[in-house]
Amino acid sequence: MTAVLIAIIKIVVLFAWLMLFALYATLLERKESAVIQDRHGANRASILGISSFGIFQPFADALKMLFKEDFIPDFADKKMFKFAPVITFFFSALVIIAIPFGEPIKIGGKLISLQLINPDIALILIFALSSMSIYGVILGGWSSKNKYAFLGTMRATAQIISYEVALIFSVLSLILVYSNMKLYDIVMFQKAYLWGWLPRWGIFIQPLAFVVFIIAAIAETKRAPFDLPESESEIIGFFVEYSGIRFGVYMLTDFIETIMLSLLVTVLFLGGWHIPFIERAHLSVNWVKALEIIAFQVKTFLVFGFLLLVRWTFPRFRFDQLMELGWKTLVPISIFNLIITSIVVALL
Repeated sequence: MTAVLIAIIKIVVLFAWLMLFALYATLLERKESAVIQDRHGANRASILGISSFGIFQPFADALKMLFKEDFIPDFADKKMFKFAPVITFFFSALVIIAIPFGEPIKIGGKLISLQLINPDIALILIFALSSMSIYGVILGGWSSKNKYAFLGTMRATAQIISYEVALIFSVLSLILVYSNMKLYDIVMFQKAYLWGWLPRWGIFIQPLAFVVFIIAAIAETKRAPFDLPESESEIIGFFVEYSGIRFGVYMLTDFIETIMLSLLVTVLFLGGWHIPFIERAHLSVNWVKALEIIAFQVKTFLVFGFLLLVRWTFPRFRFDQLMELGWKTLVPISIFNLIITSIVVALL
């Protein structure tokens, strides 16, 4: 099996996994909100009379988006209007290329890495790619030539710039501890133990960075309670003029960004695929690797479920509260944590 063929298979599997997760994330959100509000949620879509608690609903939604009218306003900049959702989707989904899903596995006598690329500057690459997605939001609102869409664009730009500062400072604290920016090496660092019993996960050695990171990252995804760029009850948002499949792409991108956040939290703070004390179970190497791959998926799913719970629990901030939380609370806390981490690392 050539290296090119292996890379192609990895790309297909990765993006198939991502799209399937994103599709069913829409169902999971609707089901979770239904449980919170004491109702059933989406359960009507069926094949041959079989609905299976709404398992076919994501595909019904996708088909509906594909066949709905794709309306483009006469006053819009049509080229930019069409291209904007693609930019946001592309750069949000591209982050997955640097995510490690487990330790290398042996197939046909050859060791296959469960990661597409593992650059020395993986964290920089991830934040560079995720930052590029804002251009799709900016172009979408600007090309619509709608004042409410443009207001949503301005809100999104201010919000992302504000919260990226705290996000980067929290990650810098982690880099000081891990002494590495390769995600695979970061997970391997977390497989050790403190005092022989506490897993050396990021959440235990950098709890303050974890809190800052997850709050700032939720704001980066533009999801409630930080959904000021959309604010469907106020300005409708930067996609107010979008319909059909282009609106669907923007909606799907929101879920992809949340999935990427879940993956990063798992890798940086929850030990990745590490299962505490599994090495003491005396299992075969193949069993351990299989269980670790499953553990990675479960951790990601649980983090994603928690983020949906936050989305359906807290009310939306006012814009002044949003800015104050970013600049007056999270940024000072992240800088303080970075200073303390620097001192401890220097002393130890």
